[in-house]
Amino acid sequence: MTDRARAGIRDRARSVLPCALALAALVTVLALTVTGGGTLADRSRLPGWYVLDAALFALALFLLRKVADRHVAPLVLAGSILVAGAGLLAPPRTSDDAYRYVWDGRVQAAGVSPYAHTPDDPALFGLRDPGLFPDGDGCAAWDERRTAAGDCTRINRPAVHTVYPPVAEAWFLVEHPFGGGVRGVQAGGALLAVATTGVLLAVGGRRRRAALWGWCPGVALWAVNDAHADTLGAFLMVAGLGCAARRRAGAGGALLGAAAATKLLPALALPGALSGLLARRPARNDLLLAATALGAFAAAYLPYVALSGTGVLGYLPGYLREEGYEQGHLERFGLLRALLPERWTPWAAALVLAAVALRVLRHGDPARPWRGALLVTGTALLLVAPSYPWYGLLVVALAALDGRWEWLSVPAAGQVLYLTGGEDAQRAAYGVALACVLAVSAVRGRLRGASRRTVAGAVPEMTKS
Repeated sequence: MTDRARAGIRDRARSVLPCALALAALVTVLALTVTGGGTLADRSRLPGWYVLDAALFALALFLLRKVADRHVAPLVLAGSILVAGAGLLAPPRTSDDAYRYVWDGRVQAAGVSPYAHTPDDPALFGLRDPGLFPDGDGCAAWDERRTAAGDCTRINRPAVHTVYPPVAEAWFLVEHPFGGGVRGVQAGGALLAVATTGVLLAVGGRRRRAALWGWCPGVALWAVNDAHADTLGAFLMVAGLGCAARRRAGAGGALLGAAAATKLLPALALPGALSGLLARRPARNDLLLAATALGAFAAAYLPYVALSGTGVLGYLPGYLREEGYEQGHLERFGLLRALLPERWTPWAAALVLAAVALRVLRHGDPARPWRGALLVTGTALLLVAPSYPWYGLLVVALAALDGRWEWLSVPAAGQVLYLTGGEDAQRAAYGVALACVLAVSAVRGRLRGASRRTVAGAVPEMTKS
């Protein structure tokens, strides 16, 4: 081996090894978090594990900055596979939504619309199995409850119709042949998580940013272990914005429409995809993107509307009331409720969000549609202040596209609220997230301004010389 080859090996070791060790530590701690860190019924240990996960995540990201460019993509992708793999080491620990996904997939595989019957409907008794309807264990586990008839089930809200939009339901059907149980759904989440990392590496331009998604502890916990369908929405949204940035309007619109028909929230990315529209004459691509997004969204509903009619709304209205979005019984909009009378807060939130969307439509950069999408989506979550951290998977993906790591504080606020609950926790957690976003953005703006002034000052000096 030549001296030059030895030097190359030493350089790689010096740049890659520290980051790889930090990544290995992160994966190890995530595995311990998933297998023994607690459950929703025993959550006292979870905050400590989550803080340790976050600290190792931050360390791995910092050390990634020192890795040579040619090694970044393989390291980010390998880390994403390992982080996703950690989430597969145990059944869901902090959410039971995945069991509903399994049921909806099984119902569809049997030729029945998932919007037609509730899980406790005797008409579907033949589809039950011990995985979803355990018998003989006392029905005392954190993810078990009784139906109105007294049967034990792991499916949440067994007396109501499904709440999930049609693309999510189609995904549940696709997952059904792969085990027909919660492990298959988790494997689907892991596949989507890694695939999203791959798209981020291809689309974002700066490959280090993809680690904000691929190595994020929340991805292992929310996307894989708890297997939330929001992961599919994030994947489709990232792919759609990538197409929009490359002026592939038809594909971009179709993907964004499909994302919105997965969990509705990805519709917030549409103003970003149309960034700068109000500052120019609408072009064919703008109209095509908007039309295909709306068309794909509508087309996704058609087969289910044919089967179930207005039943495709499922439990959505009831869910919104249950989750504190009903006027007179608001449990959301925590930051606004600290400033305004409760009856004004939904309208104030809508007004602020509309103003942010208009700003993106007028001043957004069409070459970086994810920046506007992040601003609109992140603002919406700050305004609504939901208690479910997996809603923030969209923000994690968009932050990875744009490199705005400060927005990760938004899903982190959702995680704090999910574990603690209460109005005070809501205001404190999302207040800290808002302060983090504003402070880091202000510092970044000042640094960018100082850099521009330095460059501008250097030009006359170069001219004189």
